[in-house]
Amino acid sequence: MDLSTHTMSDLFAQLGLPSEEADIQAFIAVHRPLAGGDALADAPFWTLAQARFLREEFVEDADWAEVVDQLNLALHE
Repeated sequence: MDLSTHTMSDLFAQLGLPSEEADIQAFIAVHRPLAGGDALADAPFWTLAQARFLREEFVEDADWAEVVDQLNLALHE
């Protein structure tokens, strides 16, 4: 298991999205706010593969879970 700490930039790159800080902030601005009860992985803008990755990492409290939760919070604010 990889015990490294992942950044938001790493997560966006993993998801196949532009991963510069400005790109991340623009993505969050465009897609925020998600409805309070909506799960991050259920948002309509993810591909099936992206949604599966986000769901698995969060549910399994896996290596990426912390940064996935950060994205979740950013999109629900």
